[in-house]
Amino acid sequence: MTSYLRQKFQSLTVSSEDAKDAELTSEKREEMEQNKIQAMKALVIKQDPSAKDVDDLMIRRFLRARDLDVDKASAMFLKYLKWRREAIPNGFISPSEIPNDLAQNKLFMQGYDKAGRPIVVVFAARHKPASTTVEEFKRFVIYTLEKICARMPSGHEKFTSIADLQGWGYVNSDIRGYLAALSILQDCYPERLGKLLIINVPYIFMTAWKMVYPFIDKNTKKKIVFVEDKKLRATLLEDIDESQLPDCVGGPLKLVPIQDC
Repeated sequence: MTSYLRQKFQSLTVSSEDAKDAELTSEKREEMEQNKIQAMKALVIKQDPSAKDVDDLMIRRFLRARDLDVDKASAMFLKYLKWRREAIPNGFISPSEIPNDLAQNKLFMQGYDKAGRPIVVVFAARHKPASTTVEEFKRFVIYTLEKICARMPSGHEKFTSIADLQGWGYVNSDIRGYLAALSILQDCYPERLGKLLIINVPYIFMTAWKMVYPFIDKNTKKKIVFVEDKKLRATLLEDIDESQLPDCVGGPLKLVPIQDC
């Protein structure tokens, strides 16, 4: 065997072994997750019988949000069940409960990214905190997340969001509202956000960002991307096919208001 063929054979062997190791690691990880899901279900059902109606995918999302720590994920999930009974007593938020936020026409859906996740578009400059209340805004966030989750294609659990900050100013700044929305997303809808692309960022926004950033957990931070203006289209096309781009970023798809989704 020539040295070339020997090297080629060795490289193929190593690649094959690496693939087998990766497959085994994936299988072991999946088996470990399944075991932890069952352990967590038993634990939370014992403390809150209503948890028996929850599917394994939801349990898994809470587990992953707490790095597969059963005790921490269980505490988080039990807190969520209590929150949901209090925040959404009827099982849903009616548009009549959030008239001011809906009137601002600031959140839309359209298209899917390359991973098959629905795309949500937010226009931050349309948010007027003076025209609503923190409590109504919190209900609006819940309403929005419930709508998004209901539109998840089969086999998908996450969404991609484009936050357009064009025209954002201090009149739009709402630290209390941002922190409330962040808390709801992270604590009650964990592992639902797949990626957040922040575009057209004005320099003054960084003042508000510095106040919010410390409250973002490490898993969420990994999903946030500030997009450079000159690389906007190229960056979006890394995750979204051109045929699925919303019209607000030069694509062919017309945005649909969240209340019409």
